[in-house]
Amino acid sequence: MITFFTAFITSEKKYVFYALILYQISTMKVRWRTDEMIMITLLVVWALVVILIEAYEYVIGAGQTNYETVFKANGLAFIYWRNVLFPQIGAVLLTFGVYLWINLIIIPFFTKVTGDDIERIFSKQIAKVVLSIVFVSFLFALGLNGLSYFARPHLFNYGNYQLLSIGGYNDQPLENIFFGFDRTLAFVTLVTLFCMIRELIIWFFEKTNPNRSFRIMVLNNIIPLIFLYFFILILINPLHSDFVEYLFFVTPLLGYYLYLMFWLFPFKSERSFFDKSVLTRLIPAAFIAIVPSIFLLFGFGRPLVPFLFLLLLLFVATPLFWFIYLQRKDKILQYIHMETALANSEANLQLLKSQINPHFLFNALNTLYGTALKGDTDQTAEGIQKLGDMMRFMLHENTLEFIPMEKEIAYLNNFITLQKLRIQSSPDIVVEDNIDEAVCNNQIAPMLFIPFVENAFKHGISLKEKSWIKINLVCSEDIVTFEVSNSLHKSSHILENGKSGIGLKNVKGRLDLQYPDNHTLEIQESENEYNIKLMIKC
Repeated sequence: MITFFTAFITSEKKYVFYALILYQISTMKVRWRTDEMIMITLLVVWALVVILIEAYEYVIGAGQTNYETVFKANGLAFIYWRNVLFPQIGAVLLTFGVYLWINLIIIPFFTKVTGDDIERIFSKQIAKVVLSIVFVSFLFALGLNGLSYFARPHLFNYGNYQLLSIGGYNDQPLENIFFGFDRTLAFVTLVTLFCMIRELIIWFFEKTNPNRSFRIMVLNNIIPLIFLYFFILILINPLHSDFVEYLFFVTPLLGYYLYLMFWLFPFKSERSFFDKSVLTRLIPAAFIAIVPSIFLLFGFGRPLVPFLFLLLLLFVATPLFWFIYLQRKDKILQYIHMETALANSEANLQLLKSQINPHFLFNALNTLYGTALKGDTDQTAEGIQKLGDMMRFMLHENTLEFIPMEKEIAYLNNFITLQKLRIQSSPDIVVEDNIDEAVCNNQIAPMLFIPFVENAFKHGISLKEKSWIKINLVCSEDIVTFEVSNSLHKSSHILENGKSGIGLKNVKGRLDLQYPDNHTLEIQESENEYNIKLMIKC
């Protein structure tokens, strides 16, 4: 027995590989914060470059400006670097500084808020968040007030001073140092709420989940595209006709791209584009993508445009996206296969552990002990041999993805024989097993049937009432049909409650992983009877 457990521990070394996969998955992070900060920094740099170009043009006399004229008309002295360049650069850097303060100071305070803090409301952690928002809002308002003193943006109706307008229309800057505080407080609060929602979304995507790495990979690809989308949207004047067309064409095109890249193309795999299962997913997606253009462009007297857009999606965009997908196919499929391999290994490991447990070994050894006390040495020897064969199977065959059907049947028969030894002294218990071994030449995933048989013996047997179990297994050329029926008693608990073996959920999970679209599982339950029928296409 000690040798067996030593071998069992050694056999689990194969799961070290999956542990490494789990480590890789668990260390994956959502790059939203980083991508967002890079995009905001690029916007700041772009704004500063534009300001410096305008300043250079003013110095060499190439730019047309009325700054000096307006200042002199209002009796104010004018110096370009003091009254224009400094306020414009200062407004950009001040706003960027507020953004950094929110992300580097306020959000870390927020992430430390716990459920207990929320229940108490007036906790130290929540106070830090609130006071930080108020403090940075006041500094922001004061900074905008000071910059407005030099720029006098109200004289230009805030033309080229849009950031200074965050504090509101201020025709008497520095007369009131709290001017604009209410507006900046609202602005900072909104940005903070956005960042909080971002953190909650990141937390949701990064928490442990069977699809964690794939979801993070998808999100990390989506976020830069969304930032680029909004960056272009900002550059387009909302009053321009291009803005409307961009909104109603590029938006669905972006959604169409993401759907194809991360869902349809991985599903397509080696299937043809003309395969029914692919077309029934591709064509409806294209029609959904053209819906905005239908509602928009019929009013413009261009009814053919949605049709042309549909042709563009199907015959230009789809092949182009497919080409892009082929360049990234290995990376995308790697994450999908990593999740599948990890889920499969975890399911198999849980199954192995459920079979090699003290309760099962105790029952088996107790049964053999009883036969030994009766002096039935032949039956005792047979039972020990079958128990040894089962353990050998669990250590070797069970580590394979697929095994010959004959080995699965041998394990099944050994399990049933051991269970019969336990109940052989009870005449009111009838066990019928009809397992067709002659024509079973299929390959099958190991230990798929045992949970149902284990469930039948565990919940279908009562030493006080008449009980019965019927087990049937039939093989054809490529179909394996497995049926188990058993009596139910009031004290019994069915497989759905997850307390029997690995539970129905785990069985379904293994079937979905190893036989997607190639199996059917029917479960019927009445007051006194429980039936399962499993058909697998091998």
